[in-house]
Amino acid sequence: MSADPILLVAGEWLGAASGVLALLTSAGFLLRWGIRFRLVGITSFTALLALSCLAFAVSYRPRVTVAGAVSVPVVFDNGGDLVIAAAPADLPLAAAAPSIEQVARNLRGNGRQSDDGRVRVRLRRVETAGPGRSAPVVLAEVQQDLRTGEIQAGS
Repeated sequence: MSADPILLVAGEWLGAASGVLALLTSAGFLLRWGIRFRLVGITSFTALLALSCLAFAVSYRPRVTVAGAVSVPVVFDNGGDLVIAAAPADLPLAAAAPSIEQVARNLRGNGRQSDDGRVRVRLRRVETAGPGRSAPVVLAEVQQDLRTGEIQAGS
């Protein structure tokens, strides 16, 4: 995915502005202007904005959408090898597999602590098991290899 062009342009303009402000700040110190310390803050903040725009433009990755998938919320993520998403009560069973694949493809692997480099992603629904009782039912499960991005159905 290429970087967002609007953020790249904004980062370039903010970088140029921070360069001009750095020259003004240097002139302010040489000529002992009373505003010179404010110029230091303005220059550093503008440079920070420029770097932030450029970093976000380069690192941004849009969400993946899978045909036939329904957007489901992630309700549990242990930061390692297990992620659980909640299916709505009216989710058709045909949409379970694409929905869980969409959740898996949108996971970020950075910082996950998994022994084998794999993450199990489950789609579950809570169903009534009797008066005053409920039980989780797993509708679909996939495993994603974080190193290769490969997704395998089931466990």
